[in-house]
Amino acid sequence: MAGSEHHSPLPLPVFDRPVKVLIVVAPYYRDIADNLINGAVATLEAVGATHEIVEMPGALEVPTAIRIAFRQSNFDGFVALGCVIRGATTHYETVCNDSSRAIQLLGLEGACIGNGILTVENRAQAEVRADPGDQDKGGGAAAAALHLIALTRRFSGPKGGIGFKPGGASIEIAGEPEGPSRA
Repeated sequence: MAGSEHHSPLPLPVFDRPVKVLIVVAPYYRDIADNLINGAVATLEAVGATHEIVEMPGALEVPTAIRIAFRQSNFDGFVALGCVIRGATTHYETVCNDSSRAIQLLGLEGACIGNGILTVENRAQAEVRADPGDQDKGGGAAAAALHLIALTRRFSGPKGGIGFKPGGASIEIAGEPEGPSRA
């Protein structure tokens, strides 16, 4: 039974520089979207992060909006919010799979995204997941984005010993310090 399971969320990261996050939300189900936003904003404010909110018509447009902001703005991370409730057609699978896949691909490109797009069977499931006092999936998505931002900052210093070296540095390919005479 999922309701009795114990979860172990990570403590929120601590930042020494300001954090700026864009919340991209599809408010198709306004009350559910508002609860997701409330949870995300509370989590962001808990670490002192600033945020902006933009709305898109549906869950399929959320990744595109994030991609535009990732390429053209200076946000440290993103929170994707929305809700897709199963209906009578296969449109549900298309929206769930394509929005999730696009968000994952953006993450692999380096965008720090917390995915809080709910994919549920019915409204009751959505209400429980969106409620900041219950499952707080909006807050969880914001926390995921914050953890990715912290990880990115942790690994974003000067590279040491891997990759290309500046001109004039000795390069050892394999074997002898002068390198092999042929590859």
